[in-house]
Parts: sequence; C-alpha cells; structure tokens
Amino acid sequence: MLRRIKLLLLDVDGVMTDGGIYYSGRGEELKKFNTQDGYGIVKLQRAGIRVGIITGRISTIVKVRAKELGITEVHQNMDNKLESYRKIKKKLSLSDTEVAYVGDDEPDVPVLRCVGFAAAPADANAKVLSLVDYVCRHGGGKGAVREVIDLLLNAQA
Repeated sequence: MLRRIKLLLLDVDGVMTDGGIYYSGRGEELKKFNTQDGYGIVKLQRAGIRVGIITGRISTIVKVRAKELGITEVHQNMDNKLESYRKIKKKLSLSDTEVAYVGDDEPDVPVLRCVGFAAAPADANAKVLSLVDYVCRHGGGKGAVREVIDLLLNAQA
C-alpha cells in the first residue's frame, strides 16, 4: 500500500502545527511548525513523492512555510476538502491508491475515507482516529508528519 504513494497531502492546523493559533501584540497570527517535519517534507520530495497542503483556514504563514519547503500544491480556505482533493488528484493524474493524507479533525474525514493511506496525529479527534489506517505516536506539530514520511520513505526503499 505505501509503496504506491506518489503524493502526500497534509492538513495544517493540528497536523503540521499543534493546532494552536497564536497572536502577536499587533494582532498578527503566528503558528509553530516542527523543523523535523519540515526536513522530512524536503527529503520526501527529493525522493520523488510530491507534497501538498489542503487547509480550511487561510494564512500568509502557511503560504510562506509552503514556499520555504518547496510545496507548490497549496489549497487554503477549503470548506470542502474533498473537492480540493479531487482537483489535485485530477491535475496530477493520480488514483486514490497513490495518495496519502494526514488529517486530524472532522473536515478531513471525507478525504481520509478516499485515499490509499490515511493517517492522523495521536491527538486527533476521536472520529478521525477510528477510521485511519495509521495513528501516529506523535501529536500534531510534534513530529507526526515526519513519522508518516519515514513510513513512506522506508516503504520505498
């Protein structure tokens, strides 16, 4: 199953971050990303597996982080993540079995049910945890993304 994966899609809040939204004294939104997750994303792309983001919120920080990591498929403000998933899949000519997704809450469920490999951070919503193929040992923003990436890379070796 993991050997077939050609694209890893990620939610942001609660997956790439710990789910917290921080604000500066000036009202600027801040997010904390895990550097080991980031390094893993770069490694995965170098190994030929694409990475994309589908998130329900819109944030300049996500755009900046994606650019820094070389992620070109960035879909923000997606109330209907399944619609966005289908567009990405069609654009890249991929089947469901070639896509992995990491999500943590109810808006991710429709995509998690479609993909070839579904994963969730340890601290994800209970409904999500009950339906994924893999529950990470780590929480969102605390290495869960890297954990999934290491699984994918090991399966490719």
